[in-house]
Amino acid sequence: MIETLLQPFQFPFMQNAFLIMLMIAVPTSLLSCYLVLKGWSLMGDAISHAVLPGVVAAYLLGIPLIVGAFIAGMFCALATGFLSDNSRVKQDTVMGIVFSGMFGLGIVMYTKVSTDVHLDHILFGNMLGVGTTDLWTAGLIALFVAGIVIAKRQDFLLHAFDPIQAQAVGLRVGWLHYGLLALISLTIVATLSAVGIILSIGLLIAPGAIAFLLTRQFARMLPIAVGVTILSSLLGVYASFYLDSAPAPTIILILTIIFIAAFIRSNKATRRASARKA
Repeated sequence: MIETLLQPFQFPFMQNAFLIMLMIAVPTSLLSCYLVLKGWSLMGDAISHAVLPGVVAAYLLGIPLIVGAFIAGMFCALATGFLSDNSRVKQDTVMGIVFSGMFGLGIVMYTKVSTDVHLDHILFGNMLGVGTTDLWTAGLIALFVAGIVIAKRQDFLLHAFDPIQAQAVGLRVGWLHYGLLALISLTIVATLSAVGIILSIGLLIAPGAIAFLLTRQFARMLPIAVGVTILSSLLGVYASFYLDSAPAPTIILILTIIFIAAFIRSNKATRRASARKA
């Protein structure tokens, strides 16, 4: 019985899957808290989809795929900001146009080139096929992003709640704005090999949304989001071994179930509080 339960940990490809998810769980969950507070869910979605043409272009140029992905992600973020600032179109509409356009461009580019990289692996990740290079890339990016977010957490928080106040107290609002976008792009690059373009948005939104439902204190949101992501990641990879399913969708499914449970709990707590006041 014990041997059966411990079987997933005996295979190197499963060990790598557990390891890379532990690495990317921290930066994705930390950033998700700020994305939820700022209402940037669609921005994360836009950047995650927009990296596809960068990945294909990097393959054609023979440069690391992460370089192309990062450049494409930043281009999407900058283009969205420029268009929303210089037109009457709302930002969410601009983001929808930009990320769908770039994603469409990436699909067209992919169909016109011969590559040994399967499209499914780009879109949904190939967690069971990650190698040493993927682990190093994810680990270094995760360490860098988590370090910046933790060091500047109060500045990012003030900027998320009140950019005008942040500017009044002397913070460089522009640096915080584009710095956060750069961190999101870097984090999406780190998640490419594990969960792919499509599912990376789940890791960037669900943990923060769950933590937001469970607490009203931002200082508690961060550890709750990290804990939920780590738990979901380990359970998802572990369960996928016995369910014979892909690990990344299994992880996202578990996060969704936890979100529903947190939503129900939050609603019950709100009703009890209203009943006491009445």
